[in-house]
Amino acid sequence: MLLDWFIRDNEEKSHQLFGDEHFGTEPPCTMYEKKPLINPETGEEVEGLYTAWITLNNPAQYNSYTTQMIKGVIAGMHRASMDREVVAIIFTAVGDRAFCTGGNTKEYAEYYTLRPLEYVQYMDLFSGMIDAILKARKPVICRCNGMRIAGGQEIGQACDFTVAADTAAFGQ
Repeated sequence: MLLDWFIRDNEEKSHQLFGDEHFGTEPPCTMYEKKPLINPETGEEVEGLYTAWITLNNPAQYNSYTTQMIKGVIAGMHRASMDREVVAIIFTAVGDRAFCTGGNTKEYAEYYTLRPLEYVQYMDLFSGMIDAILKARKPVICRCNGMRIAGGQEIGQACDFTVAADTAAFGQ
């Protein structure tokens, strides 16, 4: 090879910006999980290939997203995009009643009411979530398991495509 003389560092580098601080398991939160890809013909795991599951977890409030959950979606999209083993991103939610019904009105009322500058920052963060979905380097599949309305419709439409349950409902 022409550059055999050139000293190279062959160790793979991590390009992750986020750790696990934006993920959780107790609602309200965003969950992140890597699941092995399954060969449909054999039912066996395909070695070294995974799907990343980014899951909205706030079923008591129809998976409406909080500020922290938005950060989790952004971090999850980035993590999956930078993971060499991930081939696709599944964006879904806990339960069968709602994929997402938009922003968390409880948080709006308790924190953002009468704080317009804070709300502008929140909307910048929301726009960042849309951008993270649109810029993901892997296909993003919205797995819609119920209502997808308001801001939930916006984040769902940012995905590459949607797979919907028979009980899914869409609206603005």
